[in-house]
Amino acid sequence: MKRLAFSVFFLVFANLLFAQKEITLQDIWTDYKFIPKSVPGFASMPNSDYYSVKDKTAISKHAFKNGEKAGDILTQDMLAKASDGKLSLAKLNDYEFDVTCSKILLAFNLDYIYRRSTCANYYVFDLKNNKLMPVADTLKGKQSFAEFSPDGSKVAFVRDYNLFYVDLNTGAEYQVTVDGKENEVRNGFADWVYEEELSLSKCFYWSPDGKKLAYFRFDESAVKEFSMTMWGELYPEEYKYKYPKAGEDNSVVDIYVYDIAKKSSAKIDFPHEDCYYPRAFWLDNSADLMVMKLNRLQNKLEVFRCNVDSKKKEVVLTDENKWWIEEPDDYYFLSDNNSVIFTSERDGFNHIYRAEFGKTPVQLTKGSFMVKGIAAIDFEKQLVYYTSNESSVFNQDLYVIDFQGKNKKMLTNGSGWNNITFNSNAHFYLDNYSTANEPPVYSLHSADGKLLYTIEDNSAFKNTMKEYGFAKKEFFDFTTADGVKLNGWMLKPLNFKSDKKYPVLMYVYGGPGSQEVNNSYFRSGDFAWYQYVAQHGYIVVCVDGRGTAGRGDEFKKVIYKQMGKYEAIDQIAAANYLKTLGFVDPERVGIWGWSFGGYLSALSLFKGNGTFKMAMSVAPVTNWRYYDNIYTERFLQKPQDNPSGYDDNSPCFFAKDLQGSFLLVHGTGDDNVHFQNSMDLVTQLNKAGKQYEQFFYPNKNHFIYGGNTRLHLYTKLSEFLFRNL
Repeated sequence: MKRLAFSVFFLVFANLLFAQKEITLQDIWTDYKFIPKSVPGFASMPNSDYYSVKDKTAISKHAFKNGEKAGDILTQDMLAKASDGKLSLAKLNDYEFDVTCSKILLAFNLDYIYRRSTCANYYVFDLKNNKLMPVADTLKGKQSFAEFSPDGSKVAFVRDYNLFYVDLNTGAEYQVTVDGKENEVRNGFADWVYEEELSLSKCFYWSPDGKKLAYFRFDESAVKEFSMTMWGELYPEEYKYKYPKAGEDNSVVDIYVYDIAKKSSAKIDFPHEDCYYPRAFWLDNSADLMVMKLNRLQNKLEVFRCNVDSKKKEVVLTDENKWWIEEPDDYYFLSDNNSVIFTSERDGFNHIYRAEFGKTPVQLTKGSFMVKGIAAIDFEKQLVYYTSNESSVFNQDLYVIDFQGKNKKMLTNGSGWNNITFNSNAHFYLDNYSTANEPPVYSLHSADGKLLYTIEDNSAFKNTMKEYGFAKKEFFDFTTADGVKLNGWMLKPLNFKSDKKYPVLMYVYGGPGSQEVNNSYFRSGDFAWYQYVAQHGYIVVCVDGRGTAGRGDEFKKVIYKQMGKYEAIDQIAAANYLKTLGFVDPERVGIWGWSFGGYLSALSLFKGNGTFKMAMSVAPVTNWRYYDNIYTERFLQKPQDNPSGYDDNSPCFFAKDLQGSFLLVHGTGDDNVHFQNSMDLVTQLNKAGKQYEQFFYPNKNHFIYGGNTRLHLYTKLSEFLFRNL
């Protein structure tokens, strides 16, 4: 009798212990229950120790040191009165202060063009006299990249691929260029491939004294057009844009400097070469424009000092790599007008260097770890704040070091992932901290790392995670037959039993320089979906193979000239390792991914010789000859020079080797990875007599979202998964 009572008690206790609400796809993709809170509307104010926060009633000013509200800067009543009730803060898309915080640039009716480019109706609100003025006549069309001049007296912008500026004192609009035309010439506005692969969309730059505007001119006439059918009308429309595929011609880029007083432009004398200009910066003297030039193979970067008065041009810094050079994001030119602090992988790991122009750079950080990026520089105190994974390959921490490479100090706790945003003078920073199993906590700190206060701790979301019984990611590693140690994470069902055999779904991205196995809470929608999958009795696993970030050049760049080879080998090796675990059903291992992950999941299935029972491939590249030249040639060189590197690892050429179940998904309006990729794979699968499933989303881009699209997509993925694995 006692034994029976104990058994009943144990069963009740066990049920309570493992009690969890059932996650539904509607919870994830319709109600968005599993998206942690962020800190919307937060922005550091220029040259001050204050930040601003926007809500529906006001843009308010707060002190970094204690978070106390110092007052309202712009209220809804002020905006409504100045605009005759036409504008509302609730519909404000973005805002920016001038350097004195006496004017605000407001963006309304914003539309996305591509990933980083937008157009909007811009207005300037003058806080001194509570007056509002449109940056340009709205009847002439929306503007892109509107930006204050350094003294706040002007705003420059691009419209119809021409560069303009408006004098805010007189309201007069001045046209800098006149030859802009869609799919022919772009002024101050990067072409598609620069925007996508070099993170460069706005291509004009005010000089520090506000007297000059440097800008890039893209001549796209030699670039071939790609067309996409946009469905929905009686006669579907063809959308055409310039897209240079691997081995094809690029835009011809010229660099000009416009003199505001003279109302004329002068060209900087760069010969037309097969190269890229990924960045440009003015020195503080307003006479020297620093222009970066990257060769087409992207393994040599030269920094030119171009004096716009004397027309003298000289190389002051060179960075080279035997494989490739990553985007040059971290370059900080010092006020002496003769030196720079930057990051480079020249010693095999990404580190910080300081260099006087024309002299050998001095290395400030060193070791078998990666500097993730420079977060801020305090020029007055000569301190560099940066993030790195020195504490663990899974972590990202904030450090500080001086200009001599001494007095290094970790400012965070070495136990998770810190995304850092400093204020403009590097006195304070916002830390977005999370771990693999803990949602973001947003807190403000002084520059020495001291916690001042927490803005958002996501405590309510943590309760939601408990309520729905979120299982925890577990990190693991193993060594492949090739002797390569690989890292992974594993998500098990909450009521996991080690003596039971579970099916495994592997998720992969695996693109060059990516890192999915890290100690951060990201991809929250997918993470919730993995919890949903785990509730249905599956283990979810992710393994970062060779080519991914965090472990230095030798690990990341082994893929050079043969992208896809080692990545697929490592995913197959991971699946075979998992099959050795006693709780894994060796007959039920599948793989899925999106974009590069879609490519890699298809390639791994085709090359796996039955390793995987199924694969789901969303928006995949299936033939690298179809993808853009900057990205593809960075890793594979031109197809004319390395044809085997393209053909040996493209899924289209291995469709005949398909074993298992395969689902292919793509948006027909994908401007990034063209629908052509999936159509050609379908052609090859049909030719080989293979059976598979496919689903296409009309007019949807690479992200396949909008309306109920995500719910539909993940319902499709879930049904295929449960039916085939």
